[in-house]
Amino acid sequence: MPRVRYVRPMGVKVVGWAATAATMLLASVLLTACSPSPGEDIGTSGGVPSMQAGPTGRELFASNCAACHGVGGEGQPDWHIRKDDGTLPPPPLNGDGHTWHHADGLLYRIVSQGGKIAEDPSFPSFKSAMPAFGDRLSHEEIIAVIAHIKDLWGDKAKRGMSFRESQAFISQEDPFPSGGG
Repeated sequence: MPRVRYVRPMGVKVVGWAATAATMLLASVLLTACSPSPGEDIGTSGGVPSMQAGPTGRELFASNCAACHGVGGEGQPDWHIRKDDGTLPPPPLNGDGHTWHHADGLLYRIVSQGGKIAEDPSFPSFKSAMPAFGDRLSHEEIIAVIAHIKDLWGDKAKRGMSFRESQAFISQEDPFPSGGG
């Protein structure tokens, strides 16, 4: 652990070693309380950390998404070919599909409210079978799942820009919603 050095601001009298010890103890407690525990999942998006006490994004993905999108986010075979009901099979989320084209806000809304929110009357040929997970996953859990999906992209890039950089750029205009919205 790095050594903490107490620096007394100018003009402040030191009452004694007890005051110095109390200050150092308080600083130590605060640093310990604010540090992540080993194994604690800390996802980020737009520079906003999200700490979880519950399952990690990887675990949530495995229990909620992998049945359709595959354990590694590889999607279903022929994911770009419409089924008889007009829906597309679940696409890959590992960067081989189009997920990285979407801003954090849209990804959040799709996971939370289901794929129907992405349907557009201007494009009647697009139909989604993605279910809503907003009643099963908390705000923080949805963000953790999306953070895990971004991890699946690895270092993939297109035209000299990584998928993460590209997606972060478009997310500036449509970031994750704050709170539980």
